[in-house]
Amino acid sequence: MTNYCDEMNFEKIGIGNSCPCFIIAEIGQNHQGNLENAKELIQLAKKCGVNCVKFQKSSLPHRFTLKTLETPYDSLNSFGSTYGEHRSHLEFTEDQFIELQNFAHQIGIMFTASSMDIPSADFLMRLEVPFIKIGSGDTNNFLLIEHIAKQKKLIVLSTGMQDFSTIRKAYDLIRKYQTQVVLMHCVSTYPTLPDDVNLRVIDLYRTEFPDALIGYSGHEIGINVALAAVALGAKVIEKHFTRDKNQKGTDHQCSLNPREMTNLVTGVREVERALGIPVKTIQPSEELCRLKLGKSIVTTRSLYKGGKLVLSDMAIKVSRPMGMKPQRIHELVGLTLFEDIDEDEPILSKSLGLELLEFNSF
Repeated sequence: MTNYCDEMNFEKIGIGNSCPCFIIAEIGQNHQGNLENAKELIQLAKKCGVNCVKFQKSSLPHRFTLKTLETPYDSLNSFGSTYGEHRSHLEFTEDQFIELQNFAHQIGIMFTASSMDIPSADFLMRLEVPFIKIGSGDTNNFLLIEHIAKQKKLIVLSTGMQDFSTIRKAYDLIRKYQTQVVLMHCVSTYPTLPDDVNLRVIDLYRTEFPDALIGYSGHEIGINVALAAVALGAKVIEKHFTRDKNQKGTDHQCSLNPREMTNLVTGVREVERALGIPVKTIQPSEELCRLKLGKSIVTTRSLYKGGKLVLSDMAIKVSRPMGMKPQRIHELVGLTLFEDIDEDEPILSKSLGLELLEFNSF
């Protein structure tokens, strides 16, 4: 078992502003309550190139009231006649969770889960998972949040279904006990329509919570919105993951299949490379195009040694050989010619005695 207890640092597990975007495959309960299905999903997620697989852990009596569990559940997505039977079918035992964690570690992928209640949080901390996810439904569950934060366990906090003041309180509560937290912008609609995503919240979080790491947990169909989130600065991306979108369950339709998850990972890495650094220079890869299409200052008429250049003597064209930079044209006005130049020919630095200034270089 990997020991994360003493690390208490997101960067040590690969989450940080200086790290590549951390990608989580949210298996959740898309395993249909079947342990072998869960293992297959872990294996598939590993092949897709994600950083981490995530499940959900609940102690049903601590998450739901008895009356809720006894409620009849007549739905196409139901795995039992009551809501309690349905949830029980989808809930792995602690021993099964340990087996899944061991399997994930054996194949070399990080394993964690969302905690829906305090007993489940305690169990996940005993498993020494690298971080605990607080789902959107518990962002206002300050008892659960404080219980985990007090133990110095890293927290990834989703923020769907909550207003800003509640998110601020949850954030401040975590920061009371630890210095790091990941805030995930999220909209809890399955699937989320593009008009409801509001990715600019990522900008808001980066401004309002400058010490937090910002991520995005998406329930929209496809990968485009998640890629845009990375471009806006998200350092963690979470998407639901499934083998088959037609399976029973509300999460499957907004999940990514293996092909889509692979495309997401590839796309995120391409976006990261494309973001680069905030320094504008001429790229070496532009040299061929510059040599072919870059323009120079040329003459509009025949000019003679001893004459002084005026603006009307010059035009800007693609020429062979290349001449002086077009952006220098106003600097040349009034300079004396050191040699004759034919009409429609480039003005070279030597024609003005300017070799040492290297005006010809782009």
